[in-house]
Parts: sequence; C-alpha cells; structure tokens
Amino acid sequence: MIGRRLLLGAALAAPAIARAQGGWPNRPVRIVVPFPPGGSNDVVARPLAERLQAKLGQPFVIENRGGAGGAIGAAQVAQAPADGYTLMVTSSSFATSAVIQKTPWDAEGSFDAIAILARAPFFLMLNPDFPARDLATLVRMAKEQPGSIDYGSSGAGGINHFISEYFAQAAGIRMNHVPYRGTAPAVTDLVAGNIQLMLTTVASANAAIREGRVRVIAATAPGGGLPPEVPPVRTVKEQGIDYEVAIWWGLLAPKGVPLEIRRAIHAAVNEALGDPALRRVYDAEGAVPSPGGPEEFAAVLRADLARWRRVAQAANIQPE
Repeated sequence: MIGRRLLLGAALAAPAIARAQGGWPNRPVRIVVPFPPGGSNDVVARPLAERLQAKLGQPFVIENRGGAGGAIGAAQVAQAPADGYTLMVTSSSFATSAVIQKTPWDAEGSFDAIAILARAPFFLMLNPDFPARDLATLVRMAKEQPGSIDYGSSGAGGINHFISEYFAQAAGIRMNHVPYRGTAPAVTDLVAGNIQLMLTTVASANAAIREGRVRVIAATAPGGGLPPEVPPVRTVKEQGIDYEVAIWWGLLAPKGVPLEIRRAIHAAVNEALGDPALRRVYDAEGAVPSPGGPEEFAAVLRADLARWRRVAQAANIQPE
C-alpha cells in the first residue's frame, strides 16, 4: 500500500516539478558514492536515491567508485558535465582526504555544494577490560603514561585518524596510532583487546555496542545516536574538554551546475529527508537527517578543511 502511494505521488508530482525547473530531470541521474558498497555513505545514499526516483519519475542510479579514500570517485564527479545528472554523496572523509592527498580536483573549486543530508556523533569507546571507566580517568592515565594507549583507525589519514588526533590535542595527551585497512578490523581488535580505544560511529560498531563488547564513555557531539538499549553518554565537551566534531554526509555536484537545477535538486532532497521512513533508516545507523542548503554546506566544508589542515600539521598526519 505504501509503495503504491509513493508511486502515485511521484506520478502526480513529477510533471509539475519538471515544468517548474526547466525539465530537470528528464533522464537518469547518476549518484556516485566514492567508496565500496556497504559503508555509511551507501546507507545514506541508497534510500535517498529510492525516494528521489519515486518523487521525480526518473532513475537515480547509485555507482560505487571506491579507491584512494574517496579521491578516485570524486575525480570522476569533478570531471563530469555540470548539468545536474552526475551527483556525489560523500562524508566528512572528503575533507580529510583533500587535506593530505594530491588530487586532480580542489575540494571547493571543483564542486558545487548542494545539500547536507545527515549528521551523526562519533563515540569514544574502550575495550571493556581497560581500567578507565570514564573520560576523566582515561585522560589522567594517558597523561601519566604518554603513548601507552593504543587507538585504532580505519587507516592513516582517514577520518578516524583525524578525529582521534584532534581529541588528543584537545585533551593534552599523546596516544599511539594503530592504523587498519578499514573500520571493521579495527573494531574487531578493539573487542579483542589488541587496542584499547577507538573513536568511530554507531554504524561502524553497531553490533559491538549493542552487545556490550565495547564500553562507550563519550559522544563527540550532541545528537544522541546510540541504540535504545545502550545508556546515553555525555559529550566530550560536557565532560570538560573543548572538543566537538560530528560526521556529516552531503551531496555535491561538479562545479557550474545552473542555479535553477541546483535549487531543484536541493528542494527534492529536502522533501525526501522529511520522509519518516527515511528517518527510521538513518536512525538505525545512528544518523539524523539534517537538511542544510548550499550556503550552509559550503560553510561546513570550508570550516572542516581549515580545521583538518591544522590538525594534520600538528600531528604530522600523512596518507598511507
């Protein structure tokens, strides 16, 4: 019944939208996800594409173009025609990759920011056998024995690496970075006790969090996001450290898309993000739909690039 209502709504709405926006879209739209299938970018992009397709009456096709921390897929988008028929769903890692990689594209100069899609906190989690039970104890132990705490990341230069070093700088501590080839093996080693700490999202460690195989002691930003069976935690800032960071997912296009098409894409995306069913999909992964327009997204991206350049310089972060 729900599917029939969606299709009927799309059939009624699509012609009016097309007339109002000069015909866009009048053919399939490609949405590039610059990472392999199954990650958080997919979780955000695929249900969004389904709703845009139902609303606008044209296929919205997801293409996974992984490699080089998202840089390869981003290059394909940057080189595509600026006509509204090639888009990209990416996340905060787009900014960290841009800071440390030499790419054929410029993070701001090669793309139009279209919309923020969703946000989520990261969570600071420990192996349950680690003696610290709270953030204050963790920081005290790290100061007493600098470099004694091993933290994992999805790889050198990845978003987990950046936010962990940013946390260490804010807390005035030094930890030992253990890079992995992806988040999953890092979480596995955290559960096994081979590393003591990790900063990552609920989506990346959902089962371990739900089953109590890691201890969550702080969120990096407001917004909830933990599974309902897990007690809420205070943010790092609420616990006395001047540190706040959240992951965002956003929609980009090649630079130069006509204004009326950018407005049409943004309007359609905002309507899709208001769908309660989409919110439930995102909620299950700890993310919250966060409609934000082009100006807001461009400002967020600009601020992230500046922050991560400072962090990379201070921590001497290099790509793998």
